[in-house]
Amino acid sequence: MNEVLKKIQETGIIPVVVLNDAKDAAPLAKALCEGGLPCAEVTFRTAAAEESIRIMSREFPEMFVGAGTVLTTEQVDRAVDAGAKFIVSPGLNPKVVKYCIEKGIPVTPGVCTPSEVEQAIELGLDVVKFFPAEPAGGLNMIKAMAAPYVGMKFMPTGGINPKNVREYLAYDRILACGGSWMVKGSLVEAGEFDKIKELTREAVEIVKESRGK
Repeated sequence: MNEVLKKIQETGIIPVVVLNDAKDAAPLAKALCEGGLPCAEVTFRTAAAEESIRIMSREFPEMFVGAGTVLTTEQVDRAVDAGAKFIVSPGLNPKVVKYCIEKGIPVTPGVCTPSEVEQAIELGLDVVKFFPAEPAGGLNMIKAMAAPYVGMKFMPTGGINPKNVREYLAYDRILACGGSWMVKGSLVEAGEFDKIKELTREAVEIVKESRGK
């Protein structure tokens, strides 16, 4: 496992961020860092994503900033040029995965079936995103899929919240969980960065409790 994925494993929870305005990138990054989660997956769903990654990476070099919802090789280039350290996709597109591997960029594609896990193994990956986690069967589904694929770790995202994240993190095949509850769009747009910092601190405590740190 490469250094970036090891860092993600240490973090335990990856804040999944949707930013509609790049002006929110710096205060959000500050809140995450001060809350103890110097990491973010900025989704490429909005026009502000690229510039937000650039601002976070430049102003908070200690942060591990990645790009999520990456669907094309062109988006990979834009994200990496902006400073993204890792790429996350909702599904498994072999073209995007191969492109990232060739360029030495850590990539975590989304899967929710055994066949997709086997595709990921064939491509040389040892970590996949499990998406959408809760609608696709949650932790029980991950455990069922993990059994035959002993070398694979999972990063569940989708429906993860403070009520269920502990059970996910307690399972040793979970690398980390993607979650957006501490960085909700409504909190960002309202400028409630102190609240985000508070929720982030609570998330860090959950990781420590779940993993016995």
